[in-house]
Amino acid sequence: MSTRRFLLLGLVVVLGVGLYFFQPWRLLTNRTTAETLLVPTVSSTSTSSSAQAPAGPVAVASGMFRSLEHETTGTATLVRLPDGRHSVQFAGLNTSDGPDLYVYLSDKESTAAEKEFGTGFTSLGKLKGNRGDQVYEIPAEVNLSSVRSVVIWCKRFSAGFGVAPLAS
Repeated sequence: MSTRRFLLLGLVVVLGVGLYFFQPWRLLTNRTTAETLLVPTVSSTSTSSSAQAPAGPVAVASGMFRSLEHETTGTATLVRLPDGRHSVQFAGLNTSDGPDLYVYLSDKESTAAEKEFGTGFTSLGKLKGNRGDQVYEIPAEVNLSSVRSVVIWCKRFSAGFGVAPLAS
């Protein structure tokens, strides 16, 4: 009898840890974010050619998401704010929900192999939602000349969900 109880207790512990770690219900859930975008979406890389500084935010670079481990669509745009700071915005993002998703600025081209995105990055924090529009501030100390792409990355499983080019 005690062996059965021990096995049952072990099974419950393994099941509990497995559910916590894998969070399989995330395959069925969605978190929608509806933040106000800084600039209208653009379909290709653009830079300002005006001699005067623009009065509002300006799209510096933009690209469509490419799916990695999970189907991912939407547009990522690098935005320069009037005060010189930068942000990255996602318009129409649609990807799977995940247990530990982060937004990374990467020094890798968006065409790189998925495993390469796990190094040489700056984290902008947790992904706010797996659907919708969202904006992430870029810390002032980030050297944007080395940024080539933005990645949605699952830290728990070292897996990329999607990547978009941001080279200016």
